[in-house]
Amino acid sequence: MLKATFLGLAAAIAFGAVGASAQNQIWDTFNGDLMAQKYSSASQITPQNVKNLKIAWQIHTGDHSAKQFGVPAETYSEATPIFVNNTVYIGTPFYRIFALQPDTGKVKWIFDPHEARKALTQPGMKSRGVAYWQSANPQPGKPCQKIVYIGSMTARLYAVDADSGKACTGFAQNGVLDIDQWNTAKNTWPMSILQPPTVYKNTLIIGWAGKDWALGKRAPAGNVFGVDARTGQLKWTFNVLPPEAVKTSGTANVWASMSVDPKTGIVYLPVSSPSPNFWGGNRKEKLPYATSITALDSQTGKVIWSRQLVHHDIWDYDTNSAPVLVDIRKGGKTIPALVQSTKQGFLFVLNRMTGAPIYPITEKPVPRSDIPGEADSPTQPFVYTPQPVVPEKWNGVSWISDLASGGQCTRMFKTLRYDGRFTPPSLQGSLEYPPTIGGVEWGGGAVDPAQGIYVVNNSYTAQIYQLLSRKDYEAKTKGKSQEETQDYFPQSGTSYGVYVHNFFNWLGMPCWAPPYGSLSAYDLKTGKLLWKKPFGEVQWWGFYMPKSWGSVTIGAPIITKTGLIFIGASMDSRVRAVDLKTGKVLWKANVDAPSVAIPATYTYKGKQYVVFSAGGNPLLTPKISDQVVAFALPS
Repeated sequence: MLKATFLGLAAAIAFGAVGASAQNQIWDTFNGDLMAQKYSSASQITPQNVKNLKIAWQIHTGDHSAKQFGVPAETYSEATPIFVNNTVYIGTPFYRIFALQPDTGKVKWIFDPHEARKALTQPGMKSRGVAYWQSANPQPGKPCQKIVYIGSMTARLYAVDADSGKACTGFAQNGVLDIDQWNTAKNTWPMSILQPPTVYKNTLIIGWAGKDWALGKRAPAGNVFGVDARTGQLKWTFNVLPPEAVKTSGTANVWASMSVDPKTGIVYLPVSSPSPNFWGGNRKEKLPYATSITALDSQTGKVIWSRQLVHHDIWDYDTNSAPVLVDIRKGGKTIPALVQSTKQGFLFVLNRMTGAPIYPITEKPVPRSDIPGEADSPTQPFVYTPQPVVPEKWNGVSWISDLASGGQCTRMFKTLRYDGRFTPPSLQGSLEYPPTIGGVEWGGGAVDPAQGIYVVNNSYTAQIYQLLSRKDYEAKTKGKSQEETQDYFPQSGTSYGVYVHNFFNWLGMPCWAPPYGSLSAYDLKTGKLLWKKPFGEVQWWGFYMPKSWGSVTIGAPIITKTGLIFIGASMDSRVRAVDLKTGKVLWKANVDAPSVAIPATYTYKGKQYVVFSAGGNPLLTPKISDQVVAFALPS
């Protein structure tokens, strides 16, 4: 009894209300912190003991659906769990918020906005989770001094008291901000808020997602909003497209996460491509912010600098993730830098104060379009240091897929145009490698800021882009079922529709040779590649393919101080710990579905947890779930 009393007293001193704040390491944003480093100083789990990780707790939210179950819309569960305010918060594809006890997973409260479960702008129900704000001087007993936000596909942003789960009625209209009130130019779809807003001081920076490839000039024009975090009042609007271009183009929106330099208050926007996505003959105006990194003053929305990463984008090469901010020691100097991963496979390393390249960017001639009226750029920016994650040329036709399909892959390839990276879409059909789903996806990379090591996962994929005249488009789609036309997109209001198809054979096998996915580490001080390993495993018909093939991935890694990389992302429904020094997999565990969300790690009452949202994504496999699972070392 005496021993238990002393142990209890020691625990109270070490992990009590005051000690907990010192002991707990938080993960309070989608990317872990405002700089999008996806890095934690948590040090309990090491390369030596990670093999002992076990499930500490798990929950099933109930918020998932798949078409094969007769439910209207599939779910895409891409939400990073966040840990702040001594609580784990997770958003679901039904736009509900779960507040969980961090050491047990016990539900504290659930907020349900009762949104319609319809996929209005996306292929399915989708959410990337929640954001968190708290007052600089919280007043005890007063509600909404700490707020959790979640957006919906209907363009609504909900503000919820972080302690009680009740609506913050002082925010906008009884706790709900309708972003569509500012969608005044071409309101052809709602500005879906699928990515949680970026929170800096008392400002929410909000981007939106739309309906890809459906419209041309009638698509809403890209804009970003700065909103008061307490009241929902609009502070500023940044219009990506110039006024003269809004008549002929749209989108160039910011649908991905953003990063902020907390010292300067600069917010970095990954800006997507303009519409129509695959033909630009009707958008010949200069669009300097389209497919760019653009730096704004977070409090005014004024542009500080911008760098375009693709000129006159006709490949849908959206800048699709928050740039990772990190200080690099180089040449005896400390350089404030950012690293921007891209769909085209390049890693742009820039001075984050000026946008100037730290490693060279070369304007190189690229293949020219043969489409009448196209205004394609004769050159595009190329980066060779750091080494691109995707090579200049594809690996050729997969002999296994070709053999299995009776030579179908080879026959199809012979009909396509292929001139390497930046092959323009064509009437005959062009092979794109990497295409819009290739390179690095929306998770981006992670960095160990102390060592200057950057880690990123990438996919090797190939697609066919074929432009179709209005007459040909109608002939291909008129009277056909939704399943028959699922790869056809109208780009309405323009001269061409488009056929976008994964380069598969009739068996559903990739026609391009492996590998299909890798994980790489770079030394940012030199730009050199430290290691590159195939990552994940492909599953076909219930069988695992060779590990050397790797897997197509969606999601991103995180890094801990002890030199561990934690990542889900692959299609084999496993989560892994990887050695930062060598790229060797040190631990893996099965989860219910592919964990396509960025994981989170935190320390609570002296114990480190690693949390994965394993909800799946129909783009990888049909396997869908609602699992949130935390791993920790045994007590």
